[in-house]
Amino acid sequence: MLNLSVRPLTEADIPLVCNVARTIWQTTYAALISQAQIDYMLADRYAPNLIRAQWADADHAWRIAWCGDEMAGFAHAQIQSPACKIEKLYILSHYQRQGLGKSLIDEVKAFARGKATTRLWLQVNRHNTGAMAAYQHYGFVMREARVFDIGNGFVMDDYVMEMPL
Repeated sequence: MLNLSVRPLTEADIPLVCNVARTIWQTTYAALISQAQIDYMLADRYAPNLIRAQWADADHAWRIAWCGDEMAGFAHAQIQSPACKIEKLYILSHYQRQGLGKSLIDEVKAFARGKATTRLWLQVNRHNTGAMAAYQHYGFVMREARVFDIGNGFVMDDYVMEMPL
């Protein structure tokens, strides 16, 4: 039986989040987007100073999933009243389908409800069929397809999914 747990981010976790993100992104996105875009997005979204600032902001929530003493994944959400956006939700492939995704989503739901939001939403790459299926399993529905310009000549070709709280 795996010793799985979820807890809030600590400042000491920030370098681990950056390392786990790089591992997950190389595994998940190498077949979906260019290496240049992966590198750009990792540098943009996982800069330790950015994570530290989000961690200190009451409108952001970071939750870390652990299996024993190994970080298995994480979630980051941001209040965008009247909704809460799940900005990041990633689990190492060998820990997927163990209930950590549901646990992380439940933690984000609790955070969002505490901020009086009415729905959760997220973006998922249109070709990331495994993630889309998981989100649908947890109650998210597709709302629209959108292309987001993220700078440096890159775009995110995503579905927007949401669920009521």
